[in-house]
Amino acid sequence: MSVFVNKETKVICQGITGTQASFHIQKSLNYGTQVVGGVTPGKGGTMHLNLPVFDTVKEAVKETGATASVMYVPAKYVKSAVQEAVEAGLELAVTIADGVPLKDMLEIKSMLKGSNTKLIGPNTPGIITPGEARLGIFPEDIHNQGSIGVVSRSSTLTYEAVLETKRAGGGQSTVIGLGDDVLIGMDFIDVLKAFHDDDATKSIVMIGQLGGAFEEAAAEWYKKLPNKKPVVAFVAGNAIPFGHKMGYAGDITTNGYISVQDKKDALSDAGIKVVNHINDIHLALEDLQ
Repeated sequence: MSVFVNKETKVICQGITGTQASFHIQKSLNYGTQVVGGVTPGKGGTMHLNLPVFDTVKEAVKETGATASVMYVPAKYVKSAVQEAVEAGLELAVTIADGVPLKDMLEIKSMLKGSNTKLIGPNTPGIITPGEARLGIFPEDIHNQGSIGVVSRSSTLTYEAVLETKRAGGGQSTVIGLGDDVLIGMDFIDVLKAFHDDDATKSIVMIGQLGGAFEEAAAEWYKKLPNKKPVVAFVAGNAIPFGHKMGYAGDITTNGYISVQDKKDALSDAGIKVVNHINDIHLALEDLQ
């Protein structure tokens, strides 16, 4: 089992003819991901990586039956790419680009509200279900199938969390990088809900970071759950002095004074096992067993 993507998921790539897209889509194809086509305006009717290329997402969905998209488009084009995905009724969109303008993200959030589309990113390594599907830039060789769900706000530390699950003798059901940007699509609550609904996910690793209030919101949600799956959490940013303003939107209401310890306290109070060092995650997972 998995959340959001598996070997049956039909995927298209927006921006498929670009250099980075070509490189990573080929890796995803080699991994077994069911990529069924791509979209590059003006190149419809051609073939790339032995896949059909379409001018629009609607055309691609109609011809291939795709339900998910991974976007390798520059930040300034992300808004229009997401709009196409939403209008085509895709269930999932993953956008890798970093630095998407805040104004665009506000409009994207408005588009997503009430739509059929869930967005992972921007500024994310993507999503991977080990042995089944890879949408993004994950180094596929560090993953193996298992029952631990991984969700992270820190792109680089996502890989560290995966290695920690392996050190504990486990594997991953699905790994999701939420994205490092100020405004993102799915958040911790969205993913924690999905992992709780997935029978094969037995425990969860959650990586937070300084800035915003995503962790506090997730802690409040988790605390109210009647039936909880065990969660191990790490919050990055201890080295940043207290009072340093990160500039995240979530800090505006708190005048920039949400510390890492505040986040840890909220998570711990909700019943989540919080570790002080990322390389202690495997010890906490072993304790769960």
